[in-house]
Parts: sequence; C-alpha cells; structure tokens
Amino acid sequence: MKKALDVNNINPFLQSTISVFETVTQITLKVGKPSLADFSFSKPTYTITVGVVGQMKGQAVLAMEVENAKEIASKMMFGMPVAELDEMACSALNELSNMIMGNTATVFSTQGKIIDITPPISLIGNDLKIQADIQPIKVPLLADEKQYMELYICVYEE
Repeated sequence: MKKALDVNNINPFLQSTISVFETVTQITLKVGKPSLADFSFSKPTYTITVGVVGQMKGQAVLAMEVENAKEIASKMMFGMPVAELDEMACSALNELSNMIMGNTATVFSTQGKIIDITPPISLIGNDLKIQADIQPIKVPLLADEKQYMELYICVYEE
C-alpha cells in the first residue's frame, strides 16, 4: 500500500470542500480530527469518488449517510424535496464533487502543482467496504458539532 499524502497537501482539499460546500448548500462545516482509516461503512451510505491525475495520483472520496445525501441534494435543487436518491439527486451530488475537486485543482495550480480530475462515480449501499492501494486519510466534516460527512483523501505525490 502506498503512503498517504503529505499533510501539507491536504489543506487544498479541505479548503475547497468547505468553501464550495458552504456556498452551494448554506450548511456550515467544521473540520474534525484527520486520521488514517479504511473504507468501511456500516450504515446506508452514499459515496462519490473522483480520480486525481497529474503530479498527484489517486482518488478523493466524499462519504455521507444516505439521509444527509438527500438533504444536500435538496439544498442543491433549491429546496425541492428529495425522497430518494434518484438520477436527478445523484447528478446534483456528483456535480457538487466536480465543483469541489475542480476548485481543489485550481488551488494546487496556484502552488505550481498541476492535477486534473476524472468524472465522479457514485455508490449507494449498506455495509460497504472499498479497497484502495493508497492509505486513505479520513477527515470528518461536522455540522452542528455532529459528523455530517467524511472526506477521504487517497492521493500520493509523484
């Protein structure tokens, strides 16, 4: 397994996630304590994976409980009720990940590091386990002092 990304390169992922998420949803997030983790989700979970290519390689994964995903999709669709994660709701959530990771690529470019992103892939399920060849760094993102979603950074620098 490849080592996790240097801690100095985590901030662009976090800055972009917080900034874009709060702008789009009007939900304020705080960063919890980062840790090394695996990809195991026991509750019904929605994950969005975006690949990173260029001077850094790997994936960034947003993971959230299905009910939080519905709330986020509803806010992205101007308050339209979201009873299930249908094609429209998933498209909104995937677009959120595109905006976050596009902003992350822009932040890295200002530091002279060129990366590009791949289209997002989402996964919904219970008792999910995802395997990665890069050690994931898990960053809990809190809303109202409770864990709202998690950002997993599985990226290494060449």
